[in-house]
Amino acid sequence: MKGKGIVYLVGAGWGDVGGLTVRGAELLRGADIVIYDAQLHPELSWWAPDPTDREDRVHEPATDFEATLERMIAAARAGQMVVRLLSDDPCGFGPGSAEAERLTNAGVPFAVVPGVPALLAAVHSAGIPLTHHQHGPRLTIITEPEAAEGAVDWAAEAKLPGTKVLLMSPERLGPIADRLVAEGLPPETPAALLRGDTPGPQSPLAVTLATVGARITEAGFSGPAIAVIGEVVKLRAKTNRSARRPLDGQRVVVTRARTQAGPLVRHLRDLGATVLALPIIKTVPPTNPANIVDVLLELNAYDWLVFTSPNGVTAFFDLFFKRFQDLRDLGGARLAAVGPGTAAALRALHLQVDLMPKQALGAQIAKAFAKFESVENLRICLLRAEVANPELPRALETLGAIVDDVAVYRTVAEPEIPAATDAELRQTGADWITFTSASTVAHFHARYDLPALLRKFPQLKLATIGPETSKALAALALVPTVEAKEHTVEGLVQALRQAAARA
Repeated sequence: MKGKGIVYLVGAGWGDVGGLTVRGAELLRGADIVIYDAQLHPELSWWAPDPTDREDRVHEPATDFEATLERMIAAARAGQMVVRLLSDDPCGFGPGSAEAERLTNAGVPFAVVPGVPALLAAVHSAGIPLTHHQHGPRLTIITEPEAAEGAVDWAAEAKLPGTKVLLMSPERLGPIADRLVAEGLPPETPAALLRGDTPGPQSPLAVTLATVGARITEAGFSGPAIAVIGEVVKLRAKTNRSARRPLDGQRVVVTRARTQAGPLVRHLRDLGATVLALPIIKTVPPTNPANIVDVLLELNAYDWLVFTSPNGVTAFFDLFFKRFQDLRDLGGARLAAVGPGTAAALRALHLQVDLMPKQALGAQIAKAFAKFESVENLRICLLRAEVANPELPRALETLGAIVDDVAVYRTVAEPEIPAATDAELRQTGADWITFTSASTVAHFHARYDLPALLRKFPQLKLATIGPETSKALAALALVPTVEAKEHTVEGLVQALRQAAARA
């Protein structure tokens, strides 16, 4: 039964996903309908629930103003919770005020959730304070519409102390700076120019008021621009002393599925990397789910259940709990987990891991079993991906085990690749591409032609989570620059960190 409908106007900030507040993330998770600005950072969609979880969930881009308003009003009147995800801050410099006014006129309940404004994100990333008790106790912000409509008294503005910020198209900044000089503001007044449409850390262009027009033309500004004018600009040398981080200046591509990429993305960003999140794969049910039903009916017949990835753990137990309500129905089989990540996924379910081979190579896994006990005539069930290396079941059968190799999930290409991230990689490349499985290598290559991409961008380096992933690169006659010693996300990050230290 639907409750009373409501629209939330949620600010997403600009560029970096950190511009979204905790409250905004909570609302995204519970929304029936998410209507978003097309230019928003693609990772923001990770906070919203998967539309496939519920048939009535919808994610869609905003179209024109009127159509978007009609869609929101109709959905709210139907009892749905609508999140309108806006770039910047809804009622600061974004369009939220106009939408709020229309919702009020329509009698539709709404609430506004602020985001980090683009202006604040840009100046803070550049290390420029907007106010200072000695140099800039007063702040004036002038936007292009105000300047164009003649609403600014430039003579008065030139005489007022403090910081002035101009938010407008770059071709407007030069004439306005000249006007301020003509009205008496000293031409040597320090200024800084920033790009208003560039997410992440910026290196501002330091100028004087008299040279704003010439320098912005030389620098080739094309999109929205921000000019900070005043003595506070000089403080950047003291306020931009943030600690040097190991991956500062490195652009790293993350190819992991969007449901799993979060921890790796966060680790890399904490180390200073600019992350291009490009989820290249997703997991779906196997082609023949009847095989899993057979396994569930015969769990007590197995001596060992072997999981080779966290995906296998998740997929199997999703199916298990649809049939059973009690973990004790798992029976008396012992559990083997290949790698610490897989073991952690089992322990999260409060299950004891009896054997943990550290390497995902079939011979090494079989060796770990042989060292633990004789597996001759023991029944072993491998619960893993539909397309997987046949080396493991053969190695176990060589030891005399009776092996059932059962697919509990299938890896396919992710159909919804973020268009902006895709274009950015193709046009400007990156410093690193990280691969966390053989399937990420295969699907990335199918989309981008990995050898060709490496030829186009010679600085591009490859990092893998372990030997099985490196083998997938070897099939393309490629060798990773680094391979994680510990085959986990943490191990992969550590490998990148050590490579950066050696560079």
